[in-house]
Amino acid sequence: MRAFIVAALVAASSLSGVSTWAQTVEVANVKYETGIDLAGQKLQLNGAGVRYKFVVKVYAAGLYLTHKAGTTAEVLAAPGPKRVHIHMLRDIDGNELGKLFTKGMEANVSREDFAKSINGVLKLSEVFASRKQLNNGDSFFIDYVPGVGSTVLVNGKPVGDTIKEPEFFSSLLRIWLGDKPADDALKDALLGIKKERKQR
Repeated sequence: MRAFIVAALVAASSLSGVSTWAQTVEVANVKYETGIDLAGQKLQLNGAGVRYKFVVKVYAAGLYLTHKAGTTAEVLAAPGPKRVHIHMLRDIDGNELGKLFTKGMEANVSREDFAKSINGVLKLSEVFASRKQLNNGDSFFIDYVPGVGSTVLVNGKPVGDTIKEPEFFSSLLRIWLGDKPADDALKDALLGIKKERKQR
């Protein structure tokens, strides 16, 4: 019976195109590790996908949590550290990307929550503005550690001060997972929901 269950799991994983024991998942030629260490805890890739602007690929995004979550509420309530990993798929002006992130937060959080997040919003905007341009191939992490705050790393190097307000990271996640997400297909991908992308 146990052998049958194992065989079924292997068959299911092969049908999905990703091995249960795979070390990386590839999205738009970007490799995401299926497991990482952050602040002394093991995180797993909850999902990864591509942000499209019409038919143009803008960036790939991956979400890491301590355990799998299939809804926005579960992601926001998940304990422990979290990471959003963005990998640029085209060149984009840093100020423009900062403005898009700010608009995404404003569209998906209450005024009260946005006000609580404003310090982090300003700091993130400063990080992007200082870069002037993010190029195809650049990547950045935004790591959240409870009790510490959010840290931005560009191409693996910490940039700017730690954003201490916990509300900021929740507001940030809502850019992709809120009621008005940046990309519906990307929202599903980050939540591990597999759907065919509709052509626009």
